[in-house]
Amino acid sequence: KYMAEYTQQKRLSLINKYRTYAQKSIANLGEEVKLPALSEMSWDSFSISDVFDILPGKRLVAADTTPGSRPFIGALDNNNGVARFVSDNNASLDRNVLGVNYDGNGMVIGFYHPYECIFSDSVKRFHLKSYKDNAFVLLFMKVVILQQKSKFGYLYKFNAERMTNTRIMLPVTDSGTPDYEYMEQYAKNMMLRKYKQYLAYLDSKNKTDTIATND
Repeated sequence: KYMAEYTQQKRLSLINKYRTYAQKSIANLGEEVKLPALSEMSWDSFSISDVFDILPGKRLVAADTTPGSRPFIGALDNNNGVARFVSDNNASLDRNVLGVNYDGNGMVIGFYHPYECIFSDSVKRFHLKSYKDNAFVLLFMKVVILQQKSKFGYLYKFNAERMTNTRIMLPVTDSGTPDYEYMEQYAKNMMLRKYKQYLAYLDSKNKTDTIATND
């Protein structure tokens, strides 16, 4: 009985922590804004180099790294690209950036990094040229860039030249420029919906657990 009650208390404590985080995130995101559907927007193609400044990573082999707390970003397809944690520093140090793999298993896959980190030479750092970098636009861009993945493989790598010239489709304004404000709000709306779904799930679980406990 003691173990069951202890486990239940720990579980409820975690659920409350998750709920507080979701509620705070919803408050920070603000109200959902009604937008045209993606299919209702005008779209046009742009070369990646027209949209982004593309900066290199720096080669750092595992044997030469020193364990620490700074994420080291490699060409992975999981774990947000974090290969290990190091105390090393080099010219690739960056944050609030989209890292895009041009080699390895995660070729063409990108991950957003709000935290300070360094990058391997198999990952490029993408910063927007004409709009302030932020999580929402960069996450939208991550998905857009990923649509090009089928074109590339081990025999046709997503190298620096191809990366620069690859064209991506973006929603545009009436003047034909990328509609960054739409992309930002679209991503915010998606995040809001997910957090609200999560809260609804937590509430339903809490109700189910309460009924089960009373029974």
